[in-house]
Amino acid sequence: MRMVDLIEKKRDGKELSTEEIQFIINGYTNNTIPDYQVSALTMAIFFQGMTERERADLTMAMVNSGDTIDLAGIEGIKVDKHSTGGVGDTTTLVLGPLVAALGVPVAKMSGRGLGHTGGTIDKLESVAGFHVEIENDEFIRLVNENKIAVIGQSGNLTPADKKLYALRDVTATVDSIPLIASSIMSKKIAAGADAICLDVKTGAGAFMKTLDDARELATAMVNIGNNVGRKTMAIISDMSQPLGFAIGNALEVKEAIDTLSGNGPEDLTELCLTLGSYMVYLGGEASSTAEAREKLKEVIANGKALETFKTFLQSQGGDSSVVDDPSKLPQAQFQIELPSLEDGYVSEIVADEIGTAAMMLGAGRATKESEIDLAVGLVLKKKIGDQVKKGESLVTIYANQQDIEEVKETLYQNIKISTQKVSAPKLIQEEITI
Repeated sequence: MRMVDLIEKKRDGKELSTEEIQFIINGYTNNTIPDYQVSALTMAIFFQGMTERERADLTMAMVNSGDTIDLAGIEGIKVDKHSTGGVGDTTTLVLGPLVAALGVPVAKMSGRGLGHTGGTIDKLESVAGFHVEIENDEFIRLVNENKIAVIGQSGNLTPADKKLYALRDVTATVDSIPLIASSIMSKKIAAGADAICLDVKTGAGAFMKTLDDARELATAMVNIGNNVGRKTMAIISDMSQPLGFAIGNALEVKEAIDTLSGNGPEDLTELCLTLGSYMVYLGGEASSTAEAREKLKEVIANGKALETFKTFLQSQGGDSSVVDDPSKLPQAQFQIELPSLEDGYVSEIVADEIGTAAMMLGAGRATKESEIDLAVGLVLKKKIGDQVKKGESLVTIYANQQDIEEVKETLYQNIKISTQKVSAPKLIQEEITI
């Protein structure tokens, strides 16, 4: 087999065989196929696409390029959730304990954040003592005991995907649906999930800006999952404005506690109930998503979801008393209100730019080496469609510095006020359950 022939084949729009895809991924992983040939192939894929079978084969070739996590020691159906990211996306902190409270095992592998705010691990480390450096045996024991544990990304998972992504990043081939879908799904499958629930974002704060693109990506990932024997479902949710009110690590932990107590923001609660109902259904603890939703509401109302969160924090060394007293979370030195400069209705909150404002305060990392300030961030006081009076607060800024003029300016530029009443965007745009 010669790589040049396979590049030509894909360039001409022909289908690569399972063996040819394995040859490419194996050769690239072990450095016998050079970057420049794989660059040519990814550009051919960018323009010619891939069939469903090719996408499934590419995904599994990347899964098999390195280690896989064996979760066979965990009882029950292991359901994983993946979000394509956003601003103020606190769902994992809520969903984990919420679903675990109904007996569905949540064995979560999470990472640190780069960009707007921290990743799930950064957020959880707002709780004093919490750690994810646990051995695999301990991880499995905790999931069996508590139905939930979170571990840091470790080992040599999907090395082919890491190499391929770095190459795509510098060859203008990131925006290829087959390559994005295979990249995401390879990591989920290598992490040992039996079933996968996907939250594909669309809007200004999302990677997929349009509904059509989000639908294409969601469908591609659901097809890959089901084609390789993992039950997979997806929803497409709005990220034209930040999710919930809080953007920042400790602030999002507090919002997760509020949501698990039944007092969270309406949009965050609705998203968690929708995703959670799929996870509980896929996990075999309900015969329909409607039944699952009712069960989820029940464990919020009776306090079991919050109790599961406490147990989870405590089991991984965290100070679980923060659940009853969130003032024990890291606190910012200054709370500064951002007043509206006019009367009207909030017509737009540009999610990614609001995320940038939070990062400027120190809530996120501009580079991998950046230090995160766990206490700082933003809490929105208004969302799209809300009426506002001149002088009324739009945002509370939590800062550890007094000179935040640039942050204020960024917020004013990206929170638009209209004289006309505006409708709030629809949160759950579509559900894909092929």
